[in-house]
Amino acid sequence: MPAARTAQHHAVRAIAARGLSHPLTQALLAAAVLTAAAAWEAGHCVTDIHPPLTRRGKS
Repeated sequence: MPAARTAQHHAVRAIAARGLSHPLTQALLAAAVLTAAAAWEAGHCVTDIHPPLTRRGKS
């Protein structure tokens, strides 16, 4: 599961640095999709990778 989070972070950084249409960005997005799918198939929930956001002012 850490691989899925890492792949997603790399893809987001590539989007910020190079834009969505850059070939490297697209390759990193594809890698993020594959690792997320593998994590899902292994039984991990989306919330394992993306914890729920906490709202400001609420505890």
